[in-house]
Amino acid sequence: MDQTRVTAILDLLKKQYPEAKCALEHQNVFQLLVSTMLSAQTTDKRVNMVAPTLYQAYPDAEALSRAKPEEVAEYIRSIGIYRNKSKNIVNMAKALTERFGGEVPDTQDDLESLPGVGRKTANVVLADGFGKQRIAVDTHVFRVSNRIGLAKADTVEKTEKQLMETLPENRWTEAHHLLIFHGRNCCSARNPNCDGCPIAALCEKNGL
Repeated sequence: MDQTRVTAILDLLKKQYPEAKCALEHQNVFQLLVSTMLSAQTTDKRVNMVAPTLYQAYPDAEALSRAKPEEVAEYIRSIGIYRNKSKNIVNMAKALTERFGGEVPDTQDDLESLPGVGRKTANVVLADGFGKQRIAVDTHVFRVSNRIGLAKADTVEKTEKQLMETLPENRWTEAHHLLIFHGRNCCSARNPNCDGCPIAALCEKNGL
């Protein structure tokens, strides 16, 4: 896709979703990291419902590192695979405390070295926690970007690479949020609202 069309798509989506930003409520980078880990296979809305009481009980990495997974599980029972997530965030907090003095690191390699932290989670933290330009490819970004023609890939990793090549670097984080909002509000998996889509005329799904 040529850069003129790419820019037009981003500009139209920005006009449609001026409020597009990270939907996970957080007060600091530590909370963002934990909430992002909890958001796998569940909604941001659900995470935001359980997170406040979790952070009240465990306000920092040191406090969470001392917790037992079964204790943490009681705070997040209403989200998907909560037992595994409890183990992951406790182990992550232990590593964070032991290796980084309880402070969330700001590099890709260090973040991905933490238990339970994959590339998508690391990208979210780097983008929304540290202000670095990153593209975190979740289900919405993967579906929408490949459907409209910003990428043509069959894996998350290839999609991220192609988006980094296609999109202007200074708009990576912005594009990530815009594609998520568009996926949630218009370009759904089964019944995309093409008639009401602000970028329908630029979408390759329509044969353009």
